[in-house]
Amino acid sequence: MKRLFTLTITLTLFALVARSQTEYQPYSYQFYQKLNKDVYSPSTSLHTALKPYLFTDSISLRPLYDSLLELKADYAGKSWFHRIWFNQHLMDVKNKDFTFYLDYLPDLQLGREFNQSKTTWLNSRGYQIGGTIGSNFFFYTSGYENQGKFPNYLDSYIASVGMIPGQSYNRTPAQSTKDWSYVTALIGYSPNKAITIALGEDKTFIGDGYRSVLLSDYAASYPLLRLTINLGKNVQYMAMWAYMEDQKAAQFNSFFNNRRKWGAFHYIDWNINNRLSLGFFNALVAEEANDQGQYHGFDVNYINPILFSSSLGPSSPVPDHTLIGFNGKYKILDKTTVYGQLLFDQATSSGGSGNAWQVGFRGSDLFKVSHLNYLFEYNTASPYTYSNQYPIVNYTELSEPLADPLGANFKEWVGIMNYSIGKFDLQGQLNYARYGLDFGNVNYGKNLLLPNNINLPTGSNSTGQGLATSLKYAEGTVSYLLNPKFNLRIEIGGLLREEKNSQTDTKTAMITLGLRSTFRNIYHDF
Repeated sequence: MKRLFTLTITLTLFALVARSQTEYQPYSYQFYQKLNKDVYSPSTSLHTALKPYLFTDSISLRPLYDSLLELKADYAGKSWFHRIWFNQHLMDVKNKDFTFYLDYLPDLQLGREFNQSKTTWLNSRGYQIGGTIGSNFFFYTSGYENQGKFPNYLDSYIASVGMIPGQSYNRTPAQSTKDWSYVTALIGYSPNKAITIALGEDKTFIGDGYRSVLLSDYAASYPLLRLTINLGKNVQYMAMWAYMEDQKAAQFNSFFNNRRKWGAFHYIDWNINNRLSLGFFNALVAEEANDQGQYHGFDVNYINPILFSSSLGPSSPVPDHTLIGFNGKYKILDKTTVYGQLLFDQATSSGGSGNAWQVGFRGSDLFKVSHLNYLFEYNTASPYTYSNQYPIVNYTELSEPLADPLGANFKEWVGIMNYSIGKFDLQGQLNYARYGLDFGNVNYGKNLLLPNNINLPTGSNSTGQGLATSLKYAEGTVSYLLNPKFNLRIEIGGLLREEKNSQTDTKTAMITLGLRSTFRNIYHDF
């Protein structure tokens, strides 16, 4: 936490010393899907897979983006308090060389879990600071201090992983009330319209779906350096280097807390035409030091601009973990896009290649109803995909998957519909999944934290092996937007969940009411 706090203060102070036309927008599905009509229009050739987006004055999305952050209302003569709660930033400075905004971000919720007669609540106090410096720099940071009580299924998850899903450590593992905090911070430099360099602590999402089997924003934020280059209008290249942690790997005296590992990622997106795009992805995860505390050392392969391969440096008992994948989409209709992903992981227990894939479609104005957006997708990952015989290099950050929240050894269907009318936003979601859990001290391939070469079942592997389990999930929310600048809204939600197998049948039914803000994704649909 000290590292995150220091980073936040450093970036904020740096920002205060010096207006770029580039604005950073944190990624959240709820906000980004409102851009569907323009993002996935056959009349545009935007690169859509790499998120978060950077919005510049030259991008065709800018008018729509700006309109989503404004409410058409007359605030003349209104009090300062009224304006900052309903249409403005708490602090907003703009001039030709510098912009700066500051917001207070509350996330206050009260809920009831009926099956367990349990009251749930969330008390989050946060901030966001963003802006631009001159014509080349942009910056953004947000921080949150949180306490809360969760439904039982999330309590069980937190107890097993030690993490508030996708956020940070639980500082009170022995108590029913959870306590945690986390910070994101990013500063970027664009020497021209084609190149952007970003440094800080953040997440990256690759794909056009709700989930990603390549790289998602589910796990906690991590320190990163990200380079993005647009080669003309048709090719976008991204290289990212990340510094991650592992809570479960063997510890030794030379490390004060978690073991560290390096992640390196490439993504190349090619818009063949306005309708069809293909992308190539690869990732490498390497331990910082082995179980005895001996450092891995630098490998020139980590800065390879295109493709990672096995280590080129000194031999190591823990080989680097490499994955490759593909992403694609096709705009089959004016307002409907088909998309998909495919990933190969050659580090499976059988010596073969684990794989994961996705297929789905999404669109806008369903049944010719304006602002009615929809998505339906299927995701699956074979047993042991993303894991490794050496857990330190598994495809996780702080014990949580870097891809789908379900890990591996699963099949999943997701459907989402969203409708906006005026200040009201209505969203419904249905999930159904089948997966195999471990039992009898056998690793059936779902848990990415386990070595994938010990305690294995006899015979061949198949997706869903182990304790056959089904997950049914339904959620609906209705919200009323108060201030679009930081997505402040009153929201009421209802959730039904059932996880069932031959040994247990866990049911959750609950409602929540809250005053919520920020654009962050907070996942609990697993």
